[in-house]
Amino acid sequence: MTVSGGGDEGEKQRYTHQMPGPLADITVIDLSRVLAGPYATMVLADLGARVIKVERPDGGDDARAYGPFIKGHSAYFASINRGKQSIALDLKSADDRVIFEALLARGDVLIDNYRPGVMARLGYGWEALAARYPRLIHAATSGFGQTGPDSQKAAYDMVVQAMGGIMSVTGHPGGPPTRVGTSVGDITAGLFTVIGIMAALHDRDRTGKGQFVDVAMLDGQIAILENAIARYAATGESPGPLGARHPSITPFAAYQCADAPIVIAAGNDQLFTALCTALGLPTDDPRFADNNARTTHAEALAAVLEGVLLTQPVAHWLPKLEAAGVPCGPLNNIGQALANPQVQARNMVVHTSLPDGTPLIAAGNPIKLSAHADPATRAPAPELDGDRATILKELGL
Repeated sequence: MTVSGGGDEGEKQRYTHQMPGPLADITVIDLSRVLAGPYATMVLADLGARVIKVERPDGGDDARAYGPFIKGHSAYFASINRGKQSIALDLKSADDRVIFEALLARGDVLIDNYRPGVMARLGYGWEALAARYPRLIHAATSGFGQTGPDSQKAAYDMVVQAMGGIMSVTGHPGGPPTRVGTSVGDITAGLFTVIGIMAALHDRDRTGKGQFVDVAMLDGQIAILENAIARYAATGESPGPLGARHPSITPFAAYQCADAPIVIAAGNDQLFTALCTALGLPTDDPRFADNNARTTHAEALAAVLEGVLLTQPVAHWLPKLEAAGVPCGPLNNIGQALANPQVQARNMVVHTSLPDGTPLIAAGNPIKLSAHADPATRAPAPELDGDRATILKELGL
């Protein structure tokens, strides 16, 4: 499997088909850039929506300049903006505002991730939009939301990961501050934005009216703290990082085998008994009698388990534990994860291309719908202003 662009000229191809999906009758006007908003519109495009990126003329979406690059094209931008269209507009220009307003008149959803107040200063605040386009849904994804003392502050993923507490429970005890390995601040906000939009579209079916969807990156980080908040509520103490171990379920961690780590997640007493039997360990050790006891003695249990696991490689233990019904898995790197037969079978590695036709792989759509196909290919990301002629013709301009 090829994991990046490249290949011979003869292998280059364009994927220009229209994505099927339940949102095929929805048009999204996308003012967002970089990641949170574009991730949301990527999900909507994968569900069939038509997404028109409105980009600034002087360079477009900032992500067009972000690496890694393949033949001068941003693979980062191409993977997040596949299947969208682009038109470059200066919203301070009278002529371009005419075009933008024609798009709003035909659109179902407007998405932006400007700081609060920018859209109002441009003349497109929610009250003005609701008066002119009553069925329009306006989703605003920002660092801190439209209200509160920090609403005007700038934010990137790293900032909200730090402020939202998730970095305080990531990494190893005593280690340096550790960012989650993907942009979870942006991506979480993008997913919550999609949920808000879908709820607003459903509400519009009942009421005939659009509404404003306000999603903050910081709010999203608080929303996914789950067990950390429960522990704080129960003890009054802020939890810290635990490495690869779960804070309240044991064994639920990475354990070292002879050649590499293996992840074992025995989430109840029956699974723990099955694990012990598979490893040839006694099942009556009072230190490990139930989950609370196992969690209290997590380090001692790890030593017992690894005393056996270290005698054989992962390839020996995985089938043995799987046969016993114990949830487990290898610690894959990215290449191994993408090559996993289960990932491949679920169409989670899809094929798209760069604007020049160079092949590129990207993550697929994890939402599988029985009534709609899930193609193995995606249309390419657009060139800046690449769809201007088509869009203007449709608008009669």
